[in-house]
Amino acid sequence: MNCELLATCSALGYLEGDIYHKEPDCLESVKDLIRYLRHEDDTRDVRQQLGAGEIIQNDLLPIIIQHGKDKALFDACIRLMVNLTQPAMLCFGKVPDDPVFRHHFLQVTSHLQACKEAFASEAVFGILSETLYTLLQLDWEQRQEEDTLLIERILLLVRNVLHVPADPLEEKKVDDDASIHDRLLWAIHMSGFDDLIKFLASAQSEQQWSMHVLEIISLMFRDQTAEALVSAGQARSAEQKQKDSQELEALRQREQAAKHSRTFQRGTRHSRFGGSFVVQGLKAIGDKDVIYHRHVHNFKNYTHDTGKAVRRVPKRNRQARECKDKRRSALNVRLFLREFCVDFLENCYNRLMYLVKESLIREETQQHDETYYLWALSFFMAFNRGNGFRADLVSETMSIRAFHYIDRNITNYYEMMLTDRKEATSWSRRMHLALKAYQELLLTVNEMDRSQDETIRQSSNVIKSNIFYMMEYREIFLTLLRKYDETTQPQSYLIDLVESTHLFMRMLERFCKGRRSLMVQKKKVRRKKSRAEKRSSAEETSPEALAETWKIVEEELRASGFQLSESLTESIVPFDATSETPLEEQRTEAMVRVQDALLARLGPEAMGLLRAAREVWPEGDVFGSADVEPEEELELLKQILHANLPRSSPPEPAAEEEDDALELEEEELESVQVSEQEFNFLDFIKRFSNPSVVRPYLILLKSYARNTPHTNHCIARMLHRLAVDLKMDAQLYQLSVFNVFNKIHQEEELQMLYEEFKDSDDVLGDIMKKITAKRSRARVVDKLISMGLVGNAKELRKQKKGTRIVLWTEEQEEELQMLYEEFKDSDDVLGNILKKITAKRSRGRVVDKLLSMGLVSERRELYKKRSRSSAKGKSSGKGMTEEEFLDDILDRDDEDEDEDEGEDESESEESEEEEEEQDRETSQNRGRRSQSLHSTVERRPDVSTSVYALQQEGLSGPLLWLQKCLNRTAEDREIDNSSQDVPLVPLTEENEDAMENKSFRKLLRSLGVRAPANEQESFWRIPAKISVTQLQSAAAALTPREELPKGGEEQDGSRSPPGQAQVEEEEEQQQQQQEEEEEVSGERRAQALRALLLTRKKKHHTSEHTAPVSDFTPTEDTDSALKRSQEKTSTKRSRVLDDDDDDDDDDKENEDNSTTAADNMEINGDADSDREDVSAPVKRRRKMVLIDEEDDED
Repeated sequence: MNCELLATCSALGYLEGDIYHKEPDCLESVKDLIRYLRHEDDTRDVRQQLGAGEIIQNDLLPIIIQHGKDKALFDACIRLMVNLTQPAMLCFGKVPDDPVFRHHFLQVTSHLQACKEAFASEAVFGILSETLYTLLQLDWEQRQEEDTLLIERILLLVRNVLHVPADPLEEKKVDDDASIHDRLLWAIHMSGFDDLIKFLASAQSEQQWSMHVLEIISLMFRDQTAEALVSAGQARSAEQKQKDSQELEALRQREQAAKHSRTFQRGTRHSRFGGSFVVQGLKAIGDKDVIYHRHVHNFKNYTHDTGKAVRRVPKRNRQARECKDKRRSALNVRLFLREFCVDFLENCYNRLMYLVKESLIREETQQHDETYYLWALSFFMAFNRGNGFRADLVSETMSIRAFHYIDRNITNYYEMMLTDRKEATSWSRRMHLALKAYQELLLTVNEMDRSQDETIRQSSNVIKSNIFYMMEYREIFLTLLRKYDETTQPQSYLIDLVESTHLFMRMLERFCKGRRSLMVQKKKVRRKKSRAEKRSSAEETSPEALAETWKIVEEELRASGFQLSESLTESIVPFDATSETPLEEQRTEAMVRVQDALLARLGPEAMGLLRAAREVWPEGDVFGSADVEPEEELELLKQILHANLPRSSPPEPAAEEEDDALELEEEELESVQVSEQEFNFLDFIKRFSNPSVVRPYLILLKSYARNTPHTNHCIARMLHRLAVDLKMDAQLYQLSVFNVFNKIHQEEELQMLYEEFKDSDDVLGDIMKKITAKRSRARVVDKLISMGLVGNAKELRKQKKGTRIVLWTEEQEEELQMLYEEFKDSDDVLGNILKKITAKRSRGRVVDKLLSMGLVSERRELYKKRSRSSAKGKSSGKGMTEEEFLDDILDRDDEDEDEDEGEDESESEESEEEEEEQDRETSQNRGRRSQSLHSTVERRPDVSTSVYALQQEGLSGPLLWLQKCLNRTAEDREIDNSSQDVPLVPLTEENEDAMENKSFRKLLRSLGVRAPANEQESFWRIPAKISVTQLQSAAAALTPREELPKGGEEQDGSRSPPGQAQVEEEEEQQQQQQEEEEEVSGERRAQALRALLLTRKKKHHTSEHTAPVSDFTPTEDTDSALKRSQEKTSTKRSRVLDDDDDDDDDDKENEDNSTTAADNMEINGDADSDREDVSAPVKRRRKMVLIDEEDDED
C-alpha cells in the first residue's frame, strides 16, 4: 500500500476486540481518502489498495455502528463507502479487453465481494434503518439539503452492495442453502429496512426516490423466479420430488461413469509401456492397418483427427452464451420475499410503476433505466398470476400504452443490435427482457379471459381488439422470427419467442372463431418518383420512340432468321420456382420482362423469353399458339411493345448522384397509406410459411430432449399448421429434420414398449423382441435411463419366481389368517394354504409371514404331520414290518425335505433380491447361471458318471487338478474365513484343452463353478457362496473310480448261497436306483437298507441248512417297499421340478445324468456292502462305519 494511504488509514483508529477506538483526526482522514479517490488513475489503484487493506470491514463499518451519533463522521463514512462500493462496471466503463486492465477489473470485483460479506450483518443494516427512519420522519419543510443527500447516499449504498455479483466457486453453495446474498436479504428483513423501502414506494411525498426503490427491489429479487416464490411454503408435489431425485440420480451416475472411465484408463504399468496394437480393418494413410501406440482402454475414443489442429470458430459465428441460471434460496428467505411481493402488489405496484413510467417518458432517468421497469412488469405480473390472479393489482400496466411502450423498445433494441455490433450481446439481453414483458402482458390478458367477472372479460376483449387490429402488434413475432440470429441471441430467447408466438396465435385464432368477420388495419408504403424520373419514363414510352425501337428490333430478328443460340435459350428462365409469388402473377411479370427486353432493343432475348413463357403457360394462347409462325411471333412482339402492362413499383435508382442538388431532385418521396381489410387467419398463417421463419423452429427442435414439454408442443403445433392446415409439408423435406423426427419416433416407440411391458418378468427381453430399429441391449438400457423411464439398470433385471410380490396388503393378511385357522389342524398346513391362497407366493415368504404375524412360533409347526394311528410301538421300531420301517423313514425324509426346501427357497430369494447386475449384455445368461449355481449348492447331484466318462476320454489329469483346486480353496476358506471368488487358472496345455471341452464344462457347472460373467473375466471361478463342506464334498466326488471286474460277482457268490446272492443282487440294484434322490434323504435310505441287508445275512448264515433256497418272501416284501418308496420319490421330485425356474433343457440334462448314474451303479453293483461312500459327508460316513463295525462284531 502507498505510504500516504497507509498513514491515512492508520489515522482512522483501531479495533480492539469488538470495540473500535477512533483517533482524534478520524474525520479528516476519511475526507483525505475521499480526495485520494478523486485522483486515482485508470487502473483504480487507490480503490484496489483500500480493498486489499479491508478498510470497509475493519474501520468504516465499526465506525458507523459504534459512533453513529457523530453526524459529520457518519455522513463522511457513508459518502466514502458509496464511492468504494461503486460497481466495477461503472469504474471501468465496460469489461476491459486488455489483459492488464481485465486483471484490475477482476481485482476490484473480488474486493467488492469481500465487502458484501461484511455488510451481511443485522448491526450494519440496523444503524442504516434507524438513520433512514429518522430522516423520513422529517417533513419536507424541515429537511435540510444534507438530509436529502444522506437519504440518497444510504439508498445508493444499499443499491451498490446488492449489485455486487456472487462468486459461486468461492461460496460453493447449493440450492436451499443460504448464500451471501441470502444472508444480506435476511439482514435487510430483520432490521426492518424492507418496510422502509415499501414506504418509499407508496408515499406520495417520497416519489423522487421511485427509481432508486425500483433498482433496489430488482436487485433483491435478482436470483429469484416468480414461480419459485409462489410455491414457497407449500408442500412439494410428487412430480417435483421425482424431478429432483432424477436430477440427483443423473448427477450421481455421471460422476460414477467418470470415475469408472478414469479407473479403466489408469493402467497397472507405466504409460510408456502401454504397448502397440494393430487395428485390423482400419486402414492408415497407406494400405496397411493402423498401428495404435496408446493404451488399449482409450481405443474407443480413437479418431483420425487426433493430433490435428482444431478448427477455431470465429467469435462472430459462435453461438450466444446463456445467462447464469437462477438458484433456489433458503426457505426462510423465500418466505420473506413472498410476503414482500404480496404487500408490494397490494400497496405499491400501481403507483410506483406509474411514477417510473412518467420519468422514463420525460427522460428524467439515466441510460438503460427502462430495463428495471421491464423486469418489474414481467416479474410482479407473473407473481400475481400464480398467487390468485387479481386484475386490479396490476391495472397500471394492463393497457394499450404498455403494449406500445414495449413494442417501441423491442424495435429500438433490434436496431441498436445492428448498428452497435460490439455491444450486440448487451442489446440482445435487453431485447430478451422486453420480449419477456410482452409475453407476460399476453399471458395476463389470456388470464383475464378466464375470469368470472364480466367487466374483466370485457376489458380483455377491448385490449385484444386493439392489439389484433394494429398491424405493428400483429406482425411483431413474425418480424422477430425472421430476424433471429443465434450468434447474438441465446436459446432461452428463442424459447420465449416461440412460446409467445404460440400464445398469440392461439388467442388470435380463438378471437376470430367468435366473429364472422374481423376488420384489421393495413398499411401500404407508396413511393413517389422524382420529376427527372417521370420525365425520362415519359420520353421512353412516346410513340416516336416506340416506332424507332421496333424498327431496330425487327431488323435484328429478320437478320438472324428468327434463330436463337443454344446458350441464350438455356439461360432464359421465365419463372422462379422458389418465389412466393403465385404463378398467375409471375405470368404477368414474364410479359413485362418481354416488354422490357424490347424497350432495351434486345430482340433475341425478347424472342427467347416469349418462346420459354409459351412452354410454361400454354393455356389460353397468351404467348401464342404452339404452332405459331415466325411472322406471327413478330406481330405478337409488336403488340407487347405497344401494350400498357401493369407494372410494380420500380426499384430504387442505383446511380450515384453527382452533387447535392441532383440528390435532392431524385430523392424518393414516401407516403404511408392506411386502410382496412377483412382478416383471414389462414392468410396470416401463410406469412409464417417462409424459410427464414421456419428455420428458428427447426433449430429449437434439434434440442427437443432438453426442451420442456410445453416448448415442444409449441414447435409441433406450428409445424402442424404449416404442413397440415396449409398443406405445405414440402418445406420440412430436409435430411436434418427427418433425422430428428426419426429419433423422436424411436423414443416414442421405446416409451410405448416400456409402458406395455413394464409389469412383465423380463422387461428388457420383451422390448428387444418388439423394437423396430435393432439396437444392442446396452444402448437400449442407456436410452431408458436417459429418458427417465427407469432409475438404473437394476430395475430391468429379469424377475425371478416369487420376487415380484413383496408387500402384503391387509386383505391378503386377513386371507392368510383365515386359511391358517381353517387348515391348522390338518396334516399338511402349509401345503393346503399354498393351494388356496389367491396371491401366489413362495413357500419361504408364506412361512415368514406366518411367523411375523405370530400365528406360529417356529417352522416345525408347519411341517407335514405323520399319521398318529400307528405311532405307538413304531417309534421304538418294535413290532414293525420292513415295509412299515421303510415308509416311516420316507415320511421323515419328506418332513426334513420340506423344512430344507422352505429354508433354501427363502434364502435363495433373498440372495436373488440382493444380487446386482454386473453387465446388461449377459443378464439372461447370468440369470440361468445363478439359478444353476443355487441348485447345485442346495443339492449336489451325483457326478460319478461324468467323472467316469471324462476318465475314459483321458482327462484324469485335469480332474486331479480340479480336485486339488477345490481342496486348496476349501482349506483357505476354513483357515482365513475369506469369501471371494477364486479363479481356476489352467497353467498347462492339457488343462487348457480340458477347459474348452464341453463335457468338462458341464461337470464344472454341475459342481457350481461359475463361467466368466462378461468380457472382463477370462477364467471360470469358484463362487464365494459355496461353503467349505460343499467344496470338500465336490472334491470327494471327483475321486477316480475304476470299473469293477465282472468276477466280483462270482467272489461274492462264493461267500453265500446262490439264492441268497441273487436276492442280494436284486436288492443292491434297487438300492442304487433309489440313490437318484437328494443327498440327505438318499443317505438315510442307504443306511436303513444296509442295516436290513446285514440282518438278512445273519439270518441266511444261521439258517443256511434249514431254510429252502427258493424262499423269496422277504425279497418280495422288500421289492414292494422299495417300489412304494420310489413312487414317493418320483412324486416329490416332480413337485420340486415344477417349482424350479431352470430351463427345460437343464431339467432334461439332470434327469439324464441321474439315469446314467443309476445304470452305472446297476452295472457295477455293490461289491462290498460295507464299503464307505466317499461322496457322503464326514458325519454320515462315521455313522456308516460304526454300523459296519457292530455287524462285524456280531
